[in-house]
Amino acid sequence: MVKRDHKRGVFLVNLGTPKSPQPRDVLHYLNEFLTDARVIDKPWLKRQLLVRGLIVPSRYKQSAELYRRLWTLKGSPLLIHGINVKNRLQDALGKDYLVVIGMRYQEPSIAEGLEILRQANLDELIILPLFPQYASATTGSVIQKVMENIRTWTNFPKLTFINHYYDHPGLINAFCTRASQYPLDSYDHILFSFHGLPERQIRNADSCGRCLTPRCCENVVQENRFCYKAQCMATARAIATQLHLQEKDYTICFQSRLGKEPWLQPYLSDVIHSCAKKGYARMLVFSPSFVSDCLETTCEISHEYDEVFKKAGGHSLQLVEGLNDHPLWIDTLKDLVTHSN
Repeated sequence: MVKRDHKRGVFLVNLGTPKSPQPRDVLHYLNEFLTDARVIDKPWLKRQLLVRGLIVPSRYKQSAELYRRLWTLKGSPLLIHGINVKNRLQDALGKDYLVVIGMRYQEPSIAEGLEILRQANLDELIILPLFPQYASATTGSVIQKVMENIRTWTNFPKLTFINHYYDHPGLINAFCTRASQYPLDSYDHILFSFHGLPERQIRNADSCGRCLTPRCCENVVQENRFCYKAQCMATARAIATQLHLQEKDYTICFQSRLGKEPWLQPYLSDVIHSCAKKGYARMLVFSPSFVSDCLETTCEISHEYDEVFKKAGGHSLQLVEGLNDHPLWIDTLKDLVTHSN
């Protein structure tokens, strides 16, 4: 009988990060990220011209400055949190598992991570993208890249893809626990801000013909089970329910819009101005599409949108910290892995 230390592999994959906050490294990262056909789903030539000729040249220096503010002595927070999560999950799962971390863009790459797992001669490989809600531009892109890399393998272990966990009780409990350090009664309003997507991409994923019609995303049902917006709303409402919030107490919105075409609405920027006009002084913000603190949370919400809110008349915009390597998040990942069959 063949004896091995590891029988099952777990591949955690997050979005990615530049190698450094230097403009040239941010340039490379943004080019790789935004030329992904699942991120900007336009024909190849048009996408290349748009990204490399317009979007990235006009944004990479500004983005590099934001990454410089975000960077720590140990490096990129997204990567640091990822490594910590990998190590803690490895400890939680034990020697029968091999846990590896990878990034969809830049390093450690999906190819590097999969090679480590291939050499382990596993019985089963579990792919776990670190995006609670499914979207073609995130989870779908990870799955496609993984499949492109493993298609040349001679031997295939049993493959399991975990493509969403937006309503997992452990995930909801972890976000609620993060919020416990903030007295909810001291805030005038609470925002659930998710990363935005173009409405066109949401419609392209529609299989029921009712995408983005009134109330079509109110609940996740069989017909819209892959709808990113419906899953986002389900996550927010599950957190709100556990925190005993009434519908009037919170707003679900979307951030990080790129370009002029319509994206998922309401936009966080519009909601912030509306709340300021209503006289709200202090607001608390969850970002439940991000499991790790990163540029879109630490910089975009805690700094940029906080400044927007203050200029509009508000007092403060407080971000609820990401799950990062919180023990409840590790427990959630362990549960997802061990119950993936």
